[in-house]
Amino acid sequence: MGNVHMAWSFLVHLSRHNRTLLLASIVFATVIALLLLTPWLALHDPSSMTLSGRFSGPSAEHWLGLDHLGRDVFSRLLYGGQFSVSITAITLVISAVVGTLLGVISARAGGAVDEFLMRIVDLMISFPDVLVALFLVAILGPGYGTLILALALTGWTPFARMTRGLALEINSKDYIRAAEILGCSRIFIIVYHVIPNVLRPLATIAFLRFGHKLITVGSLSFLGLGVQPPDTDWAAMLAEALPYLDRAPALVLIPGLAIFITALSVTLIGQGLEAHMDAKMKWRHDDK
Repeated sequence: MGNVHMAWSFLVHLSRHNRTLLLASIVFATVIALLLLTPWLALHDPSSMTLSGRFSGPSAEHWLGLDHLGRDVFSRLLYGGQFSVSITAITLVISAVVGTLLGVISARAGGAVDEFLMRIVDLMISFPDVLVALFLVAILGPGYGTLILALALTGWTPFARMTRGLALEINSKDYIRAAEILGCSRIFIIVYHVIPNVLRPLATIAFLRFGHKLITVGSLSFLGLGVQPPDTDWAAMLAEALPYLDRAPALVLIPGLAIFITALSVTLIGQGLEAHMDAKMKWRHDDK
């Protein structure tokens, strides 16, 4: 919780000097708050059907109306958002942890180990997320776990590459050489010196990758490779409503806007953090 509080405080501090970042942070925080409060805000079972009320418009009981099967759209939007965002977040955490560890190991080990890991990165980058997902679905079948596995298999490579570059720079610092002279183990140096110094730059790429992963999750779910009925997510809602676009365009517009707004807000946060880092590095260079 302490690290989360520090990250949020840092984000708030930056937002005071960047209105776009401030607005994006507010929007993304609002989306997360709504999803966390889903059990209290969703007043209807997202799978419960009222066929006599199909395509009903917004009302006091059903805030966003009912879909083509008479299900409450607002409840489905919240529960679907939990699936979309949680799949993206879990995938991103796995990718970041694996990529960071492999990047640090590659930079510290050097030689054949470094060459081998970087060639693996090059190989994995050549396989699109959708292609890997299709291959795994053919073997394991569609579902929540398959989607996470497919995205994690291809998602760790940007983190590994960036971490390796940062770790190589850190390895040349005087305090690393001092630690080596004092007899500190390689594990100690990695855990207490290298990883803490790469976390902030990695936070930037994590935000940027979140928006990309959310759209990728949506694309795969739209193709039927994600969560399976009766569960749903935003893209599955969009796919189900597409045949009724002429009769009820709101059923397509609502989940589509949810994906767009969430992905845009988190991407703008990442771009704001990236701009701050670039300005900080420029300031250090000019100061020298």
